[in-house]
Amino acid sequence: MAGSNEEKSIEAIFFDAVGTLFRLTRTVGDHYAYVGREIGLDLDAPALDRAFHAAWQQMPQRAAIDGPREDDDRGWWRELVDLVLDQVVPSLSELDRDNFFEVAYEHFAEAGVWELYPEVPEVLKELQPRFQLTVMSNFDGRLRFVLRHLGISRFFANIFISSELGADKPDPEIFRRAVKLLNLHARQVLHVGDDSQRDWAAATAAGLHVFQLKRPKNSLRDLLTSLKL
Repeated sequence: MAGSNEEKSIEAIFFDAVGTLFRLTRTVGDHYAYVGREIGLDLDAPALDRAFHAAWQQMPQRAAIDGPREDDDRGWWRELVDLVLDQVVPSLSELDRDNFFEVAYEHFAEAGVWELYPEVPEVLKELQPRFQLTVMSNFDGRLRFVLRHLGISRFFANIFISSELGADKPDPEIFRRAVKLLNLHARQVLHVGDDSQRDWAAATAAGLHVFQLKRPKNSLRDLLTSLKL
């Protein structure tokens, strides 16, 4: 975190979304198993969870492009889901895969799937009068529904999403583009996130200040302390 003289120059705070502001109510595998039951499949939640995390690591980093990515990244998510299903139910028909994806895509935008970390509302309420608050996420357009369901969308002046900016964390370009859109200098922005590469390293490479969120060792309440609020 920046020193006291630099802290005074911070005008905007970027927040990562998942793992920083909110989390799933259950494991990814549990949610995928629920989706399976919705279309008549009996799938093992722990196996789905392992498969998801393995598939997440397999997805290649994409180069930044000019303008938004096609179809709000639905194709990227479909590729990820197919990798999961390849590991758990490789013989699943194309029709069942289509049904699974469509139900899953809608499911992860629903109320009750995500929950706020306990301190988030009070911290955002404290910060909003003093800083321009922005969400900076590798999510897609569904994020706006999630933030609305969770009751915190009102705190944010901007929601920057990788599918719309055409660049994904950990590419520092996503931060550069967001800072430019706000007409600020990088050193006027603090990024808050929980991922060492996608948040800390990428934002630092773009010239931003960084608050390293390391739950459960710290929380967003420690952000208030670091800003001397």
